[in-house]
Amino acid sequence: MARTCLLLALAGAAGTLARWGLGAAVTAIRPGSFPWATLAVNALGCLLFGVVTAFADARGSLSAEMRGVLTTGFLGAFTTFSTFASETVHLHRDGRGGAALLNVAAQVFLGLAFAFLGDRLVRQGA
Repeated sequence: MARTCLLLALAGAAGTLARWGLGAAVTAIRPGSFPWATLAVNALGCLLFGVVTAFADARGSLSAEMRGVLTTGFLGAFTTFSTFASETVHLHRDGRGGAALLNVAAQVFLGLAFAFLGDRLVRQGA
Protein backbone atom coordinates (compact mmCIF):
# COMPACT_ATOMS: atom_id res chain seq x y z
CA MET A 1 0.00 0.00 0.00
CA ALA A 2 2.80 2.45 0.82
CA ARG A 3 4.48 1.66 -2.51
CA THR A 4 1.25 2.34 -4.41
CA CYS A 5 0.75 5.65 -2.59
CA LEU A 6 4.31 6.71 -3.42
CA LEU A 7 3.90 5.75 -7.07
CA LEU A 8 0.58 7.62 -7.27
CA ALA A 9 2.15 10.73 -5.73
CA LEU A 10 5.13 10.63 -8.10
CA ALA A 11 2.90 10.04 -11.12
CA GLY A 12 0.64 12.89 -10.00
CA ALA A 13 3.62 15.22 -9.73
CA ALA A 14 4.79 14.16 -13.19
CA GLY A 15 1.29 14.70 -14.60
CA THR A 16 1.13 18.15 -13.05
CA LEU A 17 4.48 19.14 -14.56
CA ALA A 18 3.50 17.72 -17.95
CA ARG A 19 0.23 19.67 -17.84
CA TRP A 20 2.05 22.87 -16.98
CA GLY A 21 4.67 22.33 -19.69
CA LEU A 22 2.20 21.54 -22.45
CA GLY A 23 -0.04 24.40 -21.38
CA ALA A 24 2.86 26.84 -21.49
CA ALA A 25 3.98 25.55 -24.90
CA VAL A 26 0.50 25.80 -26.42
CA THR A 27 -0.04 29.27 -24.96
CA ALA A 28 3.30 30.42 -26.44
CA ILE A 29 2.27 29.11 -29.85
CA ARG A 30 -1.38 30.16 -29.69
CA PRO A 31 -1.90 33.03 -27.27
CA GLY A 32 -5.28 34.62 -26.95
CA SER A 33 -8.49 34.55 -25.00
CA PHE A 34 -9.65 31.07 -26.08
CA PRO A 35 -8.45 28.24 -23.79
CA TRP A 36 -6.41 26.35 -26.42
CA ALA A 37 -3.99 25.00 -23.81
CA THR A 38 -6.79 23.35 -21.83
CA LEU A 39 -8.21 21.87 -25.01
CA ALA A 40 -4.81 20.45 -25.99
CA VAL A 41 -4.22 18.99 -22.53
CA ASN A 42 -7.69 17.43 -22.36
CA ALA A 43 -7.48 15.97 -25.88
CA LEU A 44 -4.03 14.50 -25.28
CA GLY A 45 -5.10 13.24 -21.87
CA CYS A 46 -8.08 11.46 -23.44
CA LEU A 47 -5.83 9.93 -26.10
CA LEU A 48 -3.39 8.69 -23.47
CA PHE A 49 -6.23 7.37 -21.29
CA GLY A 50 -7.55 5.42 -24.28
CA VAL A 51 -4.07 4.00 -24.94
CA VAL A 52 -3.47 3.02 -21.31
CA THR A 53 -6.84 1.38 -20.81
CA ALA A 54 -6.64 -0.46 -24.14
CA PHE A 55 -3.20 -1.83 -23.23
CA ALA A 56 -4.57 -2.93 -19.88
CA ASP A 57 -7.75 -4.44 -21.31
CA ALA A 58 -6.68 -5.85 -24.67
CA ARG A 59 -3.17 -6.97 -23.93
CA GLY A 60 -3.29 -7.49 -20.20
CA SER A 61 0.14 -5.93 -20.14
CA LEU A 62 -0.45 -3.61 -17.20
CA SER A 63 -0.92 -4.62 -13.60
CA ALA A 64 -3.89 -3.13 -11.74
CA GLU A 65 -1.42 -1.07 -9.74
CA MET A 66 0.31 0.37 -12.82
CA ARG A 67 -3.01 1.06 -14.52
CA GLY A 68 -4.09 3.07 -11.46
CA VAL A 69 -0.79 4.88 -11.27
CA LEU A 70 -1.05 5.93 -14.90
CA THR A 71 -4.77 6.77 -15.00
CA THR A 72 -5.45 8.10 -11.50
CA GLY A 73 -1.96 9.41 -10.78
CA PHE A 74 -0.45 10.78 -13.98
CA LEU A 75 -3.56 11.40 -16.10
CA GLY A 76 -5.65 12.50 -13.12
CA ALA A 77 -3.16 15.29 -12.52
CA PHE A 78 -2.59 15.93 -16.23
CA THR A 79 -6.14 16.42 -17.48
CA THR A 80 -7.96 19.58 -16.67
CA PHE A 81 -11.70 19.11 -16.52
CA SER A 82 -12.18 21.53 -13.64
CA THR A 83 -10.15 24.14 -15.51
CA PHE A 84 -12.27 23.54 -18.61
CA ALA A 85 -15.45 24.07 -16.60
CA SER A 86 -14.16 27.28 -15.02
CA GLU A 87 -12.92 28.69 -18.33
CA THR A 88 -16.28 27.94 -19.94
CA VAL A 89 -18.10 29.77 -17.14
CA HIS A 90 -15.76 32.75 -17.55
CA LEU A 91 -16.28 32.86 -21.32
CA HIS A 92 -20.04 32.88 -20.79
CA ARG A 93 -19.87 35.42 -17.97
CA ASP A 94 -17.77 37.71 -20.20
CA GLY A 95 -20.50 37.73 -22.84
CA ARG A 96 -18.75 35.22 -25.09
CA GLY A 97 -21.50 32.64 -25.21
CA GLY A 98 -20.47 31.43 -28.65
CA ALA A 99 -16.91 30.79 -27.49
CA ALA A 100 -18.26 29.03 -24.39
CA LEU A 101 -20.41 26.76 -26.55
CA LEU A 102 -17.50 26.11 -28.93
CA ASN A 103 -15.31 25.22 -25.96
CA VAL A 104 -17.83 22.68 -24.66
CA ALA A 105 -18.35 21.13 -28.08
CA ALA A 106 -14.63 20.98 -28.86
CA GLN A 107 -13.66 19.54 -25.46
CA VAL A 108 -16.35 16.85 -25.58
CA PHE A 109 -15.92 15.95 -29.26
CA LEU A 110 -12.12 15.91 -29.23
CA GLY A 111 -11.99 14.16 -25.87
CA LEU A 112 -14.21 11.34 -27.09
CA ALA A 113 -12.56 11.18 -30.51
CA PHE A 114 -9.08 10.98 -29.01
CA ALA A 115 -10.11 8.37 -26.44
CA PHE A 116 -11.51 6.22 -29.26
CA LEU A 117 -8.35 6.86 -31.31
CA GLY A 118 -6.09 5.78 -28.45
CA ASP A 119 -8.11 2.62 -27.96
CA ARG A 120 -8.12 1.89 -31.69
CA LEU A 121 -4.38 2.45 -32.12
CA VAL A 122 -3.62 -0.09 -29.44
CA ARG A 123 -6.20 -2.65 -30.50
CA GLN A 124 -5.10 -2.57 -34.14
CA GLY A 125 -1.57 -3.33 -33.08
CA ALA A 126 -2.64 -6.07 -30.62
